[in-house]
Amino acid sequence: MNLPDSHQNKSQAVIGEDGLLRIAEIASDFGADQLAATARSIAERVYEGRFYLACVGQFKRGKSTLLNALVGSSVLPMGVVPVTTVPTIIRFGESLAARVRFESADWTDIPVNATAEYVSEEKNPGNEKRVSGLEIFAPNALLKTGMCLVDTPGLGSVHAGNTEATRAFIPHIDAAIVLVGADPPLSGDELQLVQSVSQEVHELLFVLNKADRTSESERVEAVAFARKVLEQRLGRPLPVIFQVSALERLENRGPARDWPELIESLICLVERSGHTLVRAAGKRGLRRTAEQLLAIVAEERNALLRPVEESERRMADLRTAVADGERAMRDLGALLTAEQQRLSEMFAEHRRVFLKTSAKNTQHAFGERLAHIPPTSSGPRYRRTLNHLAQDVARAELVPWLDSEAKHAEDAFTRTVRRFVEMGNDFIRRLANTGAPDFGALPEEIGSEQGFQSESHFYFNVMERVAAPASPLLLVADYVRGLLHLRRAIVNDAREFLDYLLEVNSARVQSDVDERVRESRRKLESNIKTLLRETIAVAERALARAKGAQASGAAAVQAALGRLGIVENEVLKLRD
Repeated sequence: MNLPDSHQNKSQAVIGEDGLLRIAEIASDFGADQLAATARSIAERVYEGRFYLACVGQFKRGKSTLLNALVGSSVLPMGVVPVTTVPTIIRFGESLAARVRFESADWTDIPVNATAEYVSEEKNPGNEKRVSGLEIFAPNALLKTGMCLVDTPGLGSVHAGNTEATRAFIPHIDAAIVLVGADPPLSGDELQLVQSVSQEVHELLFVLNKADRTSESERVEAVAFARKVLEQRLGRPLPVIFQVSALERLENRGPARDWPELIESLICLVERSGHTLVRAAGKRGLRRTAEQLLAIVAEERNALLRPVEESERRMADLRTAVADGERAMRDLGALLTAEQQRLSEMFAEHRRVFLKTSAKNTQHAFGERLAHIPPTSSGPRYRRTLNHLAQDVARAELVPWLDSEAKHAEDAFTRTVRRFVEMGNDFIRRLANTGAPDFGALPEEIGSEQGFQSESHFYFNVMERVAAPASPLLLVADYVRGLLHLRRAIVNDAREFLDYLLEVNSARVQSDVDERVRESRRKLESNIKTLLRETIAVAERALARAKGAQASGAAAVQAALGRLGIVENEVLKLRD
């Protein structure tokens, strides 16, 4: 199958390109340089027929390895620790190259082998270097079609900023590869991310990676489970879940598995939807930037119509509100920490009671089912059989309890978060009373639809699969036990493994509660800080220009108002 060239997309994409460039031009006139840069960046990729295919999934799923395998070269850093603090875009180039952009700066060329200096947590912790973008250019036929691969930070990383960076990039995604695993297939955070992505884009490809590290039966079970949960969550039938080993493909070894089919699906995506994805990206970008520009125009008009003294009082009120907000954030942080501890202790007690009562039940069930399992001559095979039995028994005990705890967690967490949502909204309302500009792109209130999670999403029915301990010495010992018909030690180990499964999976309730409160705290603070930063900057620029016009007289003010009216009408037409 021939790969389409990205230049075929251009004639269709120019529709939105001119509008975006005009948005950028107007934004620059108002001093909104960041908005102008965003509009120009979207216009550039629309003109070039580029669309973003992001790879999303939990930390350590192998996202960077998969993208390297698709490119055919190790252009992205890979490792066992979080390696991505900002989304990294891989696009077509005649030769390997890379460039980085810092906040309030242009692109700077860097060596490809130096990318870890900017996108790894070790070299750039918490993005302290203030990297706003990194692009890698590669001579790859798939990329030449206009497809750009995006490596996103992993969910569930020990670094909170990684998860936030992924969620912030969702509006820019045109299509996505969702990586799932076999151990476990999906986490609650992954399901939530997939749902968020599916609300923005329809084109999703699902891949089970690291197929070389699991048995066929484990992969079949994982794929069936992932399909069931995803179809329930997305409310639509799920296409094939490709089973691959990205590392094997990168190293050109091992069986092909579903790799050829994955590549064929990516080519079909370009041929079927490439033009549509580019146009949709342009329309989304145009609508988003136009709304922000209209808010700036409204603030400019209001500043012209108000007396300077009133505007200056308003700015003083804004600054006071900012100071109040900073104090509120500190107080809120202390309260959230205390509430998090209270919830953690509550669910720890629930877990303690569960473990006390379930241990006896599961061991009894294990003994009953053990009586029906015939011993085999192979000690290692007998151990595997009993370990699978332990997993089945643990699941039968855990799932009903986890379902009931989900309801407790949902109710307790919603009550807790509602208090803090109200505190955050009260602050935003007080800010609005100062006459702060009303940005269409910013929430009027902070709620679940803005990602604050006032509505909790716990996925307790996803049981963690924990591997039983194994070692070469244990394997040899099991062979000897099988030959001598001495299987008591294997049975005892399986019973201990059963207790371990209950311990590990029940602990997830407590950790999920802790993480949900931490995430809510981060989102509330992030939303308010963003609103404050944009509010103050726009208001100060508008006041400065209004002072100049009013100092020149009524005619200058009327002329400025007339120009704003013309600009507003133009932006409305571009948006609509």
